[in-house]
Amino acid sequence: MNNHSVDGLRGDILLVDDTPDNLRVLSAMLTHQRYEIRKALSGTRAIASVQADPPDLILLDIKMPEMDGYTVCQQLKADPKTREVPIIFISALDDALDKVKAFAVGGVDYITKPFQEIEVLARIEHQLRIQKLQRQLVTQNQELARSNRELEQFAYVVSHDLQQPLQSVTGFVKLIHLKYQDNLDDMVLDYLNRIHDAGNRMQRLIQDLLTYSKVGRQSQDLQPIDGALVLKQVLANVQGAINEKQVTLTADSLPTVMGNETQLIQLLQNLISNAIKFVAPGVTPQVNISVTKQGDRWQFGVHDNGIGIEPHNIEQIFEIFQRTQSAQDYPGTGIGLATCKKIVENHGGQIWVNSQPNRGTTVYFTLYAAGVSETPLQ
Repeated sequence: MNNHSVDGLRGDILLVDDTPDNLRVLSAMLTHQRYEIRKALSGTRAIASVQADPPDLILLDIKMPEMDGYTVCQQLKADPKTREVPIIFISALDDALDKVKAFAVGGVDYITKPFQEIEVLARIEHQLRIQKLQRQLVTQNQELARSNRELEQFAYVVSHDLQQPLQSVTGFVKLIHLKYQDNLDDMVLDYLNRIHDAGNRMQRLIQDLLTYSKVGRQSQDLQPIDGALVLKQVLANVQGAINEKQVTLTADSLPTVMGNETQLIQLLQNLISNAIKFVAPGVTPQVNISVTKQGDRWQFGVHDNGIGIEPHNIEQIFEIFQRTQSAQDYPGTGIGLATCKKIVENHGGQIWVNSQPNRGTTVYFTLYAAGVSETPLQ
């Protein structure tokens, strides 16, 4: 769409009216206000003019021979090239203006004849201001999307490239400890243990960051995925933690959903791992996975008997690197739930939390039932 502010003009407006006198009145009024004016005496000419060079705004008379304003508006809104141009309808005061139809076919406003200059200018300026804000919003969204893609690419590259040197550091620490532990005093051994532990924490952070960045970089169609098979794989992955903490885990029969298998395994594994991890000392973890049908989606709930979350922290837990005060004593990077949120949103679903301190937490999320959505991951 045109933007004529750079050459001193306030906007490009197309006037469409089969009465030359009306065009002259409007043209003089708007030219005086430094608008660039185009004119069309018929609907056919108006459509040709808009298709050749879309204006910033159209003032369109409703009552015209051969093709009325409603039909002109419908044709312009049906064309992707011209559908975004705002249209203000013009109607004589004694004509029957069908306001419902005017808005239904795509009009944004209407003006009645005889023209009141203050009203005409106010309505035009209002629509052009909206158009300007919409263009700014589109530009900002495009810039934000580009920035997010670059950030994800940066995170992926950095995480990937950091792994090898970090593995070398922790590997050499292990070798020193194994080969020279009998010749080193307790202080040096303590230092080596601290280096090794810090390296392991950094390794977990890098792996979590790499997983998070990969979720944003993948793009593929959603396929029917058997939830029971996803849960079976997840339980195999976390079996060590389940045995170690003697976890009691129950689950409803999981349905087939539209999804990406790898990401759904990551999602459920992160949530079950959190449910196992965030329990008070001496408490045996109890995890339950519930499923209910909600229209064309399945609603899943992962319930635990853990330490819970303070109400003022609920909103921030899905933000990357955010960890609540109560979680500071537990291992983690603050990336797991952010990854879950990204996965669920990539699948067109929603994720939220219900929790009470010391009473447990339930993480809910929704996924499309199989056959409902085949939207590609973004």
